[in-house]
Amino acid sequence: MKLIIGNKAYSSWSLRGWLAAKQSGLHFDEIIVPLFADGWEERKREDDLAPSSGKVPTLWDGEAVVWDSLAIIDYLADKVGRDRFWPKNEVARGMARSMAAEMHAGYTALRREFPMNTRKTFHDVTISEETRKDAVRILQTWAEARSRFGKDGPYLFGTFSAADIMFAPVVTRFVTYGFTLPGFAESYAETIMAHPWMEEWYAAAAKEPWTIQRIEDAVT
Repeated sequence: MKLIIGNKAYSSWSLRGWLAAKQSGLHFDEIIVPLFADGWEERKREDDLAPSSGKVPTLWDGEAVVWDSLAIIDYLADKVGRDRFWPKNEVARGMARSMAAEMHAGYTALRREFPMNTRKTFHDVTISEETRKDAVRILQTWAEARSRFGKDGPYLFGTFSAADIMFAPVVTRFVTYGFTLPGFAESYAETIMAHPWMEEWYAAAAKEPWTIQRIEDAVT
């Protein structure tokens, strides 16, 4: 398998796909393409990215090509077993899938106002009412998952799952932009940030030579 991803400093969807590939336990080759760099329009039309029209992450498994992070999670779960990605309990699994889908389709204000940037931290940022509502909703779902299904470990459903994969980039945003979190959410964020795969991702992001200026200037 090979996984094509964008800049680790900025690409939240790439982080999800990469964590999913890690969670699968399968070997994969990692290919990084600097998003929006010179020649990007030509690069995204090359054979390996053309099926997704340049969307990352894109997973190739032989002749099979899968793009979109949630689709990659589902594809890999089919290969290695659903229980590696989703809670075994069907009630918990139903909630985990719903949270992942809501993250996939929603929280647009948070994502627009505070793009992922692993190499910066800000304090005392101004948060719009729309983004505040997104954050409150996210914290509500985290609280319910932890209280109902998190007794067997420090993650949303106890053990590390697809739900944590989907929300890991949100954790990075909360850290980057200095969100004030309630105690349980702060503990969860610390757990995610201390995960060895997250530490590996951050270390690689810190060494990248590329910048996307509009993201660097998102908060001044």
